[in-house]
Amino acid sequence: MGATMETVSKAKSHGGVQGVYRHDSAITGTPMTFAVFVPPQAANGPVPVLWYLSGLTCSHANVMEKGEYRAAAAAQGVILVAPDTSPRGEDVPDEPGNWQFGSGAGFYLDATQAPYATHYRMYSYIVEELTALIAAQFPADMSRQGIFGHSMGGHGALTIALKHPDRFKSCSAFAPIVQPSTADWSRPALEKYLGADPQGWRAYDAVALIEDGKRFPEFLVDQGAADPFLETGLRPQLLADACASAGIPLTLTLREGYDHSYFFISTFMADHIAWHAARLAR
Repeated sequence: MGATMETVSKAKSHGGVQGVYRHDSAITGTPMTFAVFVPPQAANGPVPVLWYLSGLTCSHANVMEKGEYRAAAAAQGVILVAPDTSPRGEDVPDEPGNWQFGSGAGFYLDATQAPYATHYRMYSYIVEELTALIAAQFPADMSRQGIFGHSMGGHGALTIALKHPDRFKSCSAFAPIVQPSTADWSRPALEKYLGADPQGWRAYDAVALIEDGKRFPEFLVDQGAADPFLETGLRPQLLADACASAGIPLTLTLREGYDHSYFFISTFMADHIAWHAARLAR
C-alpha cells in the first residue's frame, strides 16, 4: 500500500476548503479516511496544523459535521486535520456489540496482541504515516503543530503530546480519559490490545506517562460538570494531581450544565482553537 491520496469530497467554507480524503495505509493495512480543513490564508503559504482526535464510536465525520470549527480555524489561519478513530474493513477484527472496543475504538495505540496487532496501529498511523501525508499533500507548516481531542481522542492527544513535546507546541482536550489503565470503559480495551500486564499500558496513559517522567509545557482541559462519565471514566482530577506533582501548568475548567456531547464541544471549540493559534504563532 502506498501514499496515493484520493479526494472523496471538497466544499468551500468560510473562504477555505473542507475536504475528505482516503488512502491505503501501509501501517494499518486498510483504507483510511480523514478530513482536512484548509483556511484561506494557506493561499499565501504554509500555515500551522491542528490535529483533532475524536472519541469512541466516532469517525472523521463527527467533528466535521458537528464540531463547528471552520469559522474559528479560518479566522485563526490554521489547518485542522481530523483522522478516523480506528482501522475498518471486513478483515479487521471487531466486536460489533461492544462500542468500547474494535471499530471506532482504536484508542490511539499500537496493539501488540493477536489478532489486533496487524491492523490496530493508530498511534503509528497518526504520528508517522498520516503526518507524512499531510506534510506532502497540504500547505502545512509542520514546524507549528498542535493537537487536541475529545474523550478517547483527548486521551490520544495528551499521550501523543507527552511523547512528542518536540513536535507539538500545544495540547488541549475536551473531557479526556486521563487514566485509561484504570477507567471502567478503557481498561478492558487496553488488556485486549496490549496484553494482561498493566506495565505495558503505561505508554498510552497520560497520568502514568507524567508519573514516568514525560513532560509538556502546558495543557488546557474543558470538562462538562453534567457529563455522565465524569466520575467513572474521565476523572480529570487525576490529571490535575499528576500535573501539580510534575509542575506542568494545567488550565482545567469544569463547565456547569454541560454533558459529554458535541453540544458541549462546539460551545468551546473556538476558545480551544484560539488558544492553540496563539501558541502556534510563537
